[in-house]
Formats: sequence, C-alpha cells, structure tokens
Amino acid sequence: MPDNPAYTDSMNRLIDQFARLPGIGRRTAERLAFHVLKSASDDALQLAHAISDVKQNVKHCSQCYNLTETDPCAICSDSRRDQRKILVVEQPKDVISLEQTHVYDGVYHVLLGHIAPLEGVQPADLSIAPLVERVKRLAEDQPVEVILGTNPNMEGDGTALYLAEQLQKVAHCTVTRLARGLPVGTQLEYANKAVLSDAITSRQSLD
Repeated sequence: MPDNPAYTDSMNRLIDQFARLPGIGRRTAERLAFHVLKSASDDALQLAHAISDVKQNVKHCSQCYNLTETDPCAICSDSRRDQRKILVVEQPKDVISLEQTHVYDGVYHVLLGHIAPLEGVQPADLSIAPLVERVKRLAEDQPVEVILGTNPNMEGDGTALYLAEQLQKVAHCTVTRLARGLPVGTQLEYANKAVLSDAITSRQSLD
C-alpha cells in the first residue's frame, strides 16, 4: 500500500515498519504510530532503546543455540542441571514453554528450525552437526540421553527421524522422544485419529 500523503515522511516510515511486523495490518500500524507520537519522549525512546538492545545484545548460546545475552546461557551454565540429558527443540520459544512446566531438570539444544526440503531447509541449515558433536563429546565419559522434542507434525517427525538416525551412531547415547497422546481434560470422541494413535503407542503401565 502506498504511503499516505497526509502523513509526514517520518510517520509514513514508522507506519511502514510497524506494518512489517507479523499480524499487524495497516490500520493497526497507524494506531501504533500515533501511540508512539503521542507518548512522552522518554517512553518512546525507551522503546527504541529496547529494540536496539535486543539487536545488539541477544545472541545464540554457543552450546545450545538458545537466545541469550551471556555465553554460555543461564541454563547451560546452571550446575544444578543434568548436562547429560539434552532436550532437542525447534525454536527458542519452545524452551520458554517447557521451562514454564518446572519439571525438566536437563539442558536443551535448539535446532533453529526443522528439515523442510520443499522450503529449501536441509540438515546443514540447522544446528544438527553441533548437536551431534556435543553428544559425542559428552558420551566419551558417561551415557547421554537425547530427548527429541520436535513438533508433532510432518516436518517435526521427519526431523526427529533424521536426528535419531544420526544419534544412534553415537556410542553410549540413548534417544527418546516426548510422549504424545490425549491432552488432560479431553474426551475420546473429540480426539482425532493422529492423537488417538499417539496415545495408544505411548501408553504407560500403571504398575
């Protein structure tokens, strides 16, 4: 959409930048731009500084590839964590979701995506090679468990299969996968075939 001649050049540029954000349409971008314009200068500049700080300070951890401002990240450097239990996920936001459960005491490895040949994403485009090297290094001393936590869809399953094939070549490495099945509170009649299949396959003993 062309710039609105009723706005100044600065306003049009700000609206254009807001409109490039995911889920933000032109009307919403205009409201955000006017909000910034009407805000106190200090408040608006704090937003600008926060964006600048994120771009300058946030990076990927050299061990797990999660987002961090220190290297290694706080999770990797936590001595209370089980360093020989590695949960592999696709994106940093997956780490946030899993950490909110407060039940996992191991560390992570973020792939930064999934294998998708039709989209041009190959294994070499992800952090798979560093994961394999990390596991090899750890497994030289003691057994390592790698938990595959890729998304339960076609791309995630394909990525998990590839990872399993690569990691099964590493001695003293056990590969597991997050259980899938019926969510708490659901009813069987509303579950689809894929969910029911996973629930049957991942069934657990009550002993």
